[in-house]
Amino acid sequence: MHPVRGHEKDAGTPIAAERLVIIMNLVNTPAAPPSTLQLSKKVLVAEDENDLRKMMKILLEIHGFIVIEASDGYEAIEKALKESPDLILMDMAMPVMGGIDSTRTMRLHEELDDTPIVALTAYGDFYDQRARDAGCNDVLHKPLDFSRLKPIVESYLDQ
Repeated sequence: MHPVRGHEKDAGTPIAAERLVIIMNLVNTPAAPPSTLQLSKKVLVAEDENDLRKMMKILLEIHGFIVIEASDGYEAIEKALKESPDLILMDMAMPVMGGIDSTRTMRLHEELDDTPIVALTAYGDFYDQRARDAGCNDVLHKPLDFSRLKPIVESYLDQ
């Protein structure tokens, strides 16, 4: 048991249908040679689901991005302030501090005010307006379509 988060997810559980879709999308996503832009860009992935966070990290690294990981909203704030990412992918429902509060806190820091934050949610439209009101630039719904992730990431990093 984790002293702050309360519990750890059982690593021995069978792969859920959502994870299978994610894995299939990851395998079918072609890797292109990284551009100069990608090699210099940092993406912070704030996601409490270890498997999903690792898959996003692998996919983004395959495409040449530098990836910073956080497993809760508080850790995301700490790493964002320390690492100055160019883009943040923020899960909305995380332990310790959720994505809404984490985003609001980040927006209070001048050095993160212009950093694009893309919300990730498995709760349908529930978080859409809340995420935008907190300061997120966009909302992606889970299960993530990994074939759409790279173009979305690039669209924010090309600005």
